[in-house]
Amino acid sequence: MIRSNRKTMAIQVNPDLTVTVRAPMRASKKEIERILQEKESWIRNAMNQLREKKRLYELEDIKPLSHTELQELAEKAMEYISGRVAYFSKQVGVSYGRITIRNQKTRWGSCSGKGNLNFNCLLMLTPPEVIDYVVVHELCHRKEMNHSKAFWHEVAKILPDYKKHMQWLKKEGGRIMQRNPRKE
Repeated sequence: MIRSNRKTMAIQVNPDLTVTVRAPMRASKKEIERILQEKESWIRNAMNQLREKKRLYELEDIKPLSHTELQELAEKAMEYISGRVAYFSKQVGVSYGRITIRNQKTRWGSCSGKGNLNFNCLLMLTPPEVIDYVVVHELCHRKEMNHSKAFWHEVAKILPDYKKHMQWLKKEGGRIMQRNPRKE
């Protein structure tokens, strides 16, 4: 459970089949439990989908990247993604702070309240148009720090076909995230 100054509650089923609940500070435990009960079938369905994906990935024998390969991806990502951020920031009409490239287990990118942008080095294993989608997505958070209709409208102004790239990440992204080195 993560409480913050948000207005709505969010439920996330994680790859390890744990559930993360993000709730407003003001939400009571009773209210949170009620919503979790309402969403129980959705949570179970999401867990079953993750179990099935995990089973399929295990059958595929996905080869983890070496630490050297990750370092090389991070270096390429810093150069390539920085250029795409500079290009799209003008189109979106926003400024940004520092750009950081990380090896993240679950996120493709993020934008801090100060305008700092973080990107996953594994983006370099995706098609260029998917990288552009993630870059535009994070830059649009400089205008809207949420996923409201207004936010998606900003994304669509720059990339009218953004849903295609978002779907690609949902479908293929898990395989790429599986390339992270496993902890021994």
